[in-house]
Amino acid sequence: MEKSLNIIGGGMAGSEAAWQAANMGVAVTLYEMRPKVKTFAHQTEKLGEMVCSNSFRSNDHEQNAVGLLHWEMMRANGLIINTAYQNKLPAGGALAVDREEFSVSITRKLNDHPNIKISNEEITTLPTEGRWIVATGPLTSSKLAHSIAELSGVDALAFFDAIAPIIYFDTIDMSKAWMQSRYDKGETEEERTAYLNCPMSKQQYYKFIDALLVADKTEFKDGETATYFDGCLPIEVMAERGLETLRFGPMKPVGLTNPHSEEKPYAVVQLRRDNALGTLYNIVGFQTKMKYSAQKEILRMIPGLEDAKFARLGGIHRNTFINSPSLLDQYLRFKPRPNIRFAGQITGVEGYVESAAIGLLSGRVAALEILNEDIPDVPTDTAIGSLINHITGGANAKTFQPMNVNFGLFPIISGVKGGRKGRVERYKAYTDRAKSSWSKWLSYFDRRT
Repeated sequence: MEKSLNIIGGGMAGSEAAWQAANMGVAVTLYEMRPKVKTFAHQTEKLGEMVCSNSFRSNDHEQNAVGLLHWEMMRANGLIINTAYQNKLPAGGALAVDREEFSVSITRKLNDHPNIKISNEEITTLPTEGRWIVATGPLTSSKLAHSIAELSGVDALAFFDAIAPIIYFDTIDMSKAWMQSRYDKGETEEERTAYLNCPMSKQQYYKFIDALLVADKTEFKDGETATYFDGCLPIEVMAERGLETLRFGPMKPVGLTNPHSEEKPYAVVQLRRDNALGTLYNIVGFQTKMKYSAQKEILRMIPGLEDAKFARLGGIHRNTFINSPSLLDQYLRFKPRPNIRFAGQITGVEGYVESAAIGLLSGRVAALEILNEDIPDVPTDTAIGSLINHITGGANAKTFQPMNVNFGLFPIISGVKGGRKGRVERYKAYTDRAKSSWSKWLSYFDRRT
């Protein structure tokens, strides 16, 4: 058999899978239908484009499951995470990037790899021959989605995902806003002042919530049903869940001090740098399904954004995923057709980091299979292993919904204090154990080289 692998989708998961397999000596053809076939959400023709946020979230690899995922991917020479660090922007304790430079770098690295060929052919049906990874993400084309649904023998699952607006920095009123990371987090002054903050009084906040509730919004089409992913709710949906919901979510005022006033803000809207030049800022956690005219009117109610101009307004899109616990085995093979693997958001993981991590794993195990080598079991006490376990059987298939990585997916550690008071010790124990297990798993690959 030819030592080759075909990958559909040039997003986070597909790009990572291609990189990992190619580095193991497998010839990879990466199919990305853009620019021949466009999507409404993508703005460029580049690989690894960040459609929603420019953040890879927490970088704390000792106390945060996402940060641990960063560490594991770095240890495995991950394309996505290494490129993210190379294009890093100040973001306090988070890892944020210049999204344009990030995707330019990903595209260049994949194009330059001797074992990778890029094709812009659209794949519309699941192939019967060859080795394949489907990593088409939330914007899987309708033709391919239909093919997947037909072969699955189950109803396709989907949820709706939303995008946050981006604002030009020079249109923000800095006499009302200020720069500060929450709790002054960060090792440098630049990191400690990585976020732009817009304060609201109680009266301003309540008026803002009232406006969100009556705003003109994009509604589901006739016959279209889907749920929202709780980790990426539109701000209007959060407002509908309770008057104070946003104050305990993206608008929480804790850990911040307004230099313009002695009065403590009742709520705070945060913006994060979106490019290296610092000319663009995205509104953190402000995914929205408001129509464009409503967005402009209501977001300009935020103090400091009264004259804001938008580089990109928010939006909502359908996010397709399969019922992975019933359809995938522990090595991500598609049970109805084992020559195919799935990776990324289409498997029911949520987030850039999680998608790339599943891509990393799928690329490695697919390469081992193609090279006729044993596939070592992925330890479930690692961040990547816990995600794999969740989507391939750990979750209940009847109630399966997209999931971010979190310590709740990890096997319990005995002998450490439970509850809130014991979480620092407990989280450190989780990450220490994971690092040891992941290093042992990777040693298999170290030996083969």
